[in-house]
Order: sequence, then C-alpha cells, then structure tokens
Amino acid sequence: MTDPDAVVVGSGPNGLVAAVTLAGAGWRVLVVEAADRPGGGTRSAELTLPGVVHDVCSAIHPLGIGSPVLRSLPLADHGLEWVQPEVPLAHVLDGGRVVQLHRSVDDTAAGLGTADGRQYRGLFGPAVRAGFDLTDGLLSPLSVPPRHPVALARYGWTGIRPATWVVRRFSSDGARGLFAGLAGHSILSLSALSTTGYGVMLGVLGHLVGWPLPRGGSQTIADALVSLLAARGGAVECGREVRSLDELPPARALLLDLTPRQVIAVAGRRLPPQYVRRLERFRYGPGVFKLDLALDGPVPWANREATRSATVHLGGRFEEIAAAEGDVQRGRHPERPFVLLAQPSLFDPTRAPEGIHTVWAYCHVPNGSTVDMADRIEAQIERFAPGFRERIIGRHAMGPAGVEAHDANHVGGDINGGAADLRQFVARPTLGLHPWATPTEGIYLCSSSTPPGGGVHGMCGWHAAQEVLRRQPLDRLPV
Repeated sequence: MTDPDAVVVGSGPNGLVAAVTLAGAGWRVLVVEAADRPGGGTRSAELTLPGVVHDVCSAIHPLGIGSPVLRSLPLADHGLEWVQPEVPLAHVLDGGRVVQLHRSVDDTAAGLGTADGRQYRGLFGPAVRAGFDLTDGLLSPLSVPPRHPVALARYGWTGIRPATWVVRRFSSDGARGLFAGLAGHSILSLSALSTTGYGVMLGVLGHLVGWPLPRGGSQTIADALVSLLAARGGAVECGREVRSLDELPPARALLLDLTPRQVIAVAGRRLPPQYVRRLERFRYGPGVFKLDLALDGPVPWANREATRSATVHLGGRFEEIAAAEGDVQRGRHPERPFVLLAQPSLFDPTRAPEGIHTVWAYCHVPNGSTVDMADRIEAQIERFAPGFRERIIGRHAMGPAGVEAHDANHVGGDINGGAADLRQFVARPTLGLHPWATPTEGIYLCSSSTPPGGGVHGMCGWHAAQEVLRRQPLDRLPV
C-alpha cells in the first residue's frame, strides 16, 4: 500500500483493532510490524517440541468475549473459535483442596460454605447483574458523562479498596485464596488501592462470559483480525522495524501501538519537549518469568477437580500470595511465587499430538530480573500435583529479557504496558480526557499504555481510532 490514509505501527490486538475500525470507516490503512508475524501478545509458536503449539504470551481471554469491540466484530467469520472450559477457574490449596469459580454465582458461593457464600453473593452478585453495563463502562473509563453511572459508582466504592480489605469479609482459606488469585492479576501488591477492583472485574467476567481460550492458539485472534482488515481493504506488512516515523509513507494519521519508551524513540523529534518529558516519567511495572512445558500426560493434580478448568491459580492461602506479590514490589524474588497456569490441551486437542499435553505458566518478578524462576515455578506445580515433574518431556523458559525480545512493548518483562496502579489508571500515559491523542496533529497512541490498559480487549485501539475519526473526519464513504 503506497498511499494509506493511516499507518499503524505495531500489530498487537490494539493496533489491529484500531486498523480494523478505521478501515471500516472507509480509511485506507497500513499496519507495519517489526516481527515476522502479526499479533504482538497474541502469538503462538512451537516452543518445545515439533507439532506442539504454545501461546508465547497471552493464553486465556475473558476480555476476548467481554470486550465490546471484540464482541461486535465478525471474527468467527474469519476463523476465530472460542473454547469454553467446564469451569472458568480453579484455585488449588494444600491437602488436595480445590475452590472453583463457576459460571453461576450461586454455584460458586455454594462451594465456599454458608457464611462465605453469603459474602461472595454480596460482593459479586450486584456486579454480575449489572453485566455489560459495568464491564463496558470500565473499558471506556474516560467517557463523559459515564455511560452507566450507577453501576460504575457501586463498583468504584468497593473496587478502589485494596484486596487486603475485601478479604476480611471471608473466613475460609478457600474464599480468601480464590480472591487473592483474582486480584493477583493486577501485578500489584495486594495492599495497593484498586486491587479489589481488578479481582471483582475478573470474577465478574468469569461469571458473565467465562475464561475461554481460542481454538488453535492465541495466534488465531490476530489472524482473524488480519483477515477482517484485509476484507476491509487494509494491509499488514511484517518484518519491517520502524526506527523513525520518517521511514513511513505520508499519511493523515499515524497510530502507535507502542509504549512511551518506543514512542519517544521513533517520534520524539515530532513531539513537544514538555510532552516527551511527561512520557519519560511513565513507570513500567514488574516483569514476568514464563515457562512452557510439554508433558506426556495431563498435570496429575492431587484433586482431579482442577482438570475441569483451563486456568489454575497456584499459591495457596491469601497470606502466601500477598507475601509473594509484596516481595516482587520490593524488588525480591519469592521462594514460593504466585503461579498462573493454563492447561489448554485438556480442552483444545489441536494444540498437541495425541498423548502430549501443554502447560503455560508464569510468575511475577521485578522488572528486568535475570533470576531463573523455572525451578520455583515447577516446585509450586509439584506441590499441588505430585509427580508432575516426571511428566515433563519438553521445556522452554523465558525471563524478562526474552519476553521483551519477543515484543519490545514488554519493557523489562512488563506485559501490561506499564504499572497499573491507581495513579497510572488515571494518567495513562499522561493526564487528560484524550490520552490517545498526542499534542502533535496526526500522531496518536493506541497501545496498552493508554486507557483502559493491559489485556487482550482491543479497546485502547478502538478509543484511539475514535479520536482519529472525531478529529480528522474522512470525506469518502465507507467501502
């Protein structure tokens, strides 16, 4: 494409959604990607053994269905198929105990006992009844006025509090541990403000849409978006690293699916110095250490109930998970890390040849860590699945440097595009009602360093595209 109306730099879900949105409005859109395949955080590869497909970054996608923009796009017509495990989430405890988050709030509450079940219904019931009014509002956090103010206000009153506060409602290790795992996705200390909000949001999505996985691997999400973009007349060019915006063809709008560090590198000369200084103050969060494994059988959980879920949280009691996440925030490496594990091949046989199973697991580490956490992750799995290590036939480990090498947006291994604390929820990457637009006309940001932040939902790209369409309306009719 030699005469695009818009050029998108980066083909992660946000960049592709921005491109698809503009193409649907009649724009000629070119996406430029440094890697040899599109997808960013939604790529898959044979990391361990031939024919065994692993998700390199993201694996489980409640926001893939929960996002209003991804719900609205005809991605099923372009090959995307969601697989729903029987139970969205399992949290394992010592002694073979398993606590499960079911699609039904009542079924989940029933597994927590009478007192904690009542508290669980009180915490999650109103939010689940609010449904997409709540979740769609949270994914459009800067809408003025808010689209669903009552649901958002009720959620915000509780959600702004730290997870250490909300677990006081619960008395059992099961209920407390289940919520710790949900809140742990924030990659913050569980005593930090807003960690209750993260936990409630993810729990609500589990009840509302489940925690599904894409058949064939997360790459199929990107492939479906690329196919839809092509159908709308857009194009993706891979293997083309952009070091300066001067390398790009002239266009009315440039959208950068990049974090602030990369934005400064490629566009700094075109941006006002004061804005660049604000971007330089943007903070990156902890990194991840990722482990992909091929097994000669399923994970031998002490309690087989854990095989009903594709996602399993390992970390034990609330206090243990809170201590591990607190260590990471203080620059330490926990001996018993909180491990987020997926077992996709139990539900998607296309991932591996018959008889082989895949495990996707990671833990949080300080940004830029060089410590090998593979043994600690495996020890946590073995703790809840005795005999697990004997089943390993292929292993691939990736620390923060490897995570960043895979995707330059994951600075220091930060998969969220920047620390997701309350300050950077409000100012992401800068303070204002239109953070997707830079002060330079025609240059926009569409990465997870903009609201609503990390996750495979495409909403950062959608919001950026809406800014383009609002500021630079196209005279042509959509094709």
